[in-house]
Amino acid sequence: MATAASSAPPLLAFLPLLLLRLLAAFSPATATAARPSNPKKAPFPTVAPLHLQALRQQRARAGSSAAKHVAADGASASDGTAAKPFTAHYFPQELDHFTFTPNASMLFYQKYLVNDTFWRRPGGGKGAAGPLFVYTGNEGDIEWFATNTGFMFDIAPKFGALLVFIEHRFYGESTPFGNDSDNSAKTLGYLASTQALADYAILITSLKRNLSAEDAPVVVFGGSYGGMLASWFRLKYPHIAIGALASSAPILQFDNITPWSSFYDAISQDYKSESLNCFAVIKATWDVLDERGSSDKGLLELSKLFRACKTVKYADSIGGWLETAFTYTAMVDYPTPANFLENLPAYPVKEMCKIIDGFPANADILEKVFAAASLYYNYTGDQTCNQIEYEDNSDTSVLGGWGWQACTEMIMPMSISNESMFPPDTFSYDDTSDACFQLNGVRPRPHWITTEYGGHKIDKVLKRFGSNIIFSNGMRDPWSRGGVLKNISSSIVALVTKKGAHHLDLRSATKDDPDWVVEQRRQEVEIIQGWIDQYHQDMA
Repeated sequence: MATAASSAPPLLAFLPLLLLRLLAAFSPATATAARPSNPKKAPFPTVAPLHLQALRQQRARAGSSAAKHVAADGASASDGTAAKPFTAHYFPQELDHFTFTPNASMLFYQKYLVNDTFWRRPGGGKGAAGPLFVYTGNEGDIEWFATNTGFMFDIAPKFGALLVFIEHRFYGESTPFGNDSDNSAKTLGYLASTQALADYAILITSLKRNLSAEDAPVVVFGGSYGGMLASWFRLKYPHIAIGALASSAPILQFDNITPWSSFYDAISQDYKSESLNCFAVIKATWDVLDERGSSDKGLLELSKLFRACKTVKYADSIGGWLETAFTYTAMVDYPTPANFLENLPAYPVKEMCKIIDGFPANADILEKVFAAASLYYNYTGDQTCNQIEYEDNSDTSVLGGWGWQACTEMIMPMSISNESMFPPDTFSYDDTSDACFQLNGVRPRPHWITTEYGGHKIDKVLKRFGSNIIFSNGMRDPWSRGGVLKNISSSIVALVTKKGAHHLDLRSATKDDPDWVVEQRRQEVEIIQGWIDQYHQDMA
């Protein structure tokens, strides 16, 4: 949920969702109290939310003028022809769906993408209209999610499905008042998951009406935060969506449902499972970094070692840069090469550890971790320097829309245990509240998500009233620990793969996919087919 990146749009995933831990750990109050004698500690978070870094990088690569038409990455028709591009549309959406105040009727234009290449239209003489497969957009530009969710495109021909990707309010082009930052800031109070779900409900209903497809079934898909929204949409709007595929959706990462240290413990286990030496080297890095970065001379030497574009002001900046690399690499530890966040080889955690283990035992520990982190940041070898630090570390604008969400309702407590390969850290609701108030002028409601959507004793609760949700997770993904990992009922199922990573199942199929990924996707298709068949039986 990182400043580290060398360039610049939004995740998942997401998602990344580490803002609150970072705020608590690096806010002025806690940083000063924890290390009053070290002037080289950054006074504000040196890393932005992890997902925002990834998106910022994507946007920089894509260039400043985003195309209006995008095709699914790696997707093609079953006959091998090129996929028809998505077309962008804009839907007039009310700012506030839940009150009748003057502001409520203000409109903004919500972007959504449509691909009707394989849609079986109503009245076409081929039976009932094909389903709508709808992606519930995450915290970023919708094109990025569309181009990284090839699974929906892969299965569209089988189902005769219309593909729709809806952008989340206050992200991408779906921001009220557009580039008017002052007015947009005044409306941030309307940036909430409940409002986003209502957006999706209204847009889907209107789209079906306009297409004369009122009886077409709807299945929602999402990964990471988008996966959370997909599962909540099914629970809140069962009359609109007949089912949901929620991939890598950490809906149990709230309150005390999941152990607070689970995220970083999972990352550490990923590296430890590859090499005990690799784990030990990374774990020993932070003290060495602090010691060498305690003086201006040391910071200059570190800047040269880590090939910083400019001399860094804080050792913590390099620490954040390294942490981001190790964290993201664990998240996207895919079994095939991918460029979701950065261009990476198959099983990049294994490759990172090979780099570290390839050094002589007495080699400089920081040279080892720099070489490993360079796999993430510069696998293609085209980066001449690393943008480790922003010009102004006190610039809170880098926190963006997710900074607001993570300081209001999306409170995911995270701590780091002594057993982790990262420096131990604690989580404090009070410190987080103070940091959020300082950065955004708002205090969190830490228990709102579980009040609104549930989560405690979810197996017993959803078993009684929920249905038709697939929770898919790969255990290499640290977010999996906050997900649903066991079947709740015959129709709320958990598909868990031991070696899967962050919503791997939603990515396009490749010829090199291992059998366990192929099987996971086969099961998902079979379950979705069952939902649709049952829907048509009920309608008949």
